[in-house]
Amino acid sequence: MGHVLYSFRRCPYAMRGRMALMVSGVEVELREVVLRNKPAAMLEASPKATVPVLICDDGTIVDESFDVMLWALEQHDPDQWLAPLEEDKAAMLALIAENDGPFKHNLDRYKYATRYEDVDGTEYRTMGVAFLEKLNDRLASRAYLFGERLALADFAIMPFIRQFRVADAAWFDAQDWPHLRRWLAELMTGPLFSAVMAKYAPWTPEDAGVVCSRAALLD
Repeated sequence: MGHVLYSFRRCPYAMRGRMALMVSGVEVELREVVLRNKPAAMLEASPKATVPVLICDDGTIVDESFDVMLWALEQHDPDQWLAPLEEDKAAMLALIAENDGPFKHNLDRYKYATRYEDVDGTEYRTMGVAFLEKLNDRLASRAYLFGERLALADFAIMPFIRQFRVADAAWFDAQDWPHLRRWLAELMTGPLFSAVMAKYAPWTPEDAGVVCSRAALLD
């Protein structure tokens, strides 16, 4: 058996894992899951029960989305995502950590305020704005977060900015973030994101799964 990826199309963590795998050229068998009915094989591989879960052909389990990205790019990094044009990899990892930590904390409590006790979603939206303004400022002088070429940070962060916008698109689009909105629109309509957002039927043990590879970018 080759590499297997358990994924859920609309999960931002799974989105970025799929993008890194596709751009790396690593071929995987994609198994789309229904979150309310997760496959036993996925739960056996990763009891934490969140997507993505990558089962490598040697039996290695990678079940954190950013680790999936790094694993894929360590196999092959044809577009040099790990080598930003500006600053360095450490600076890029620090920005991603800010996204994955404080910003994601605020995003969850803004978009899903009803899941938390005594939470005012607009308060957490305000706190999330600081990170969005930081990104907009960076993008004022460059096409992408680390220069004139796309890099790991762009694709690691974009799904969460998209999710923030989805919470209230009219409000988001009315903000004075022209550079951020330009960047987000470009990535959301680009060939890579479009390819990984293809819809597939939920996987069952009787299915062979869907083979996903970089070739999809050429279709």
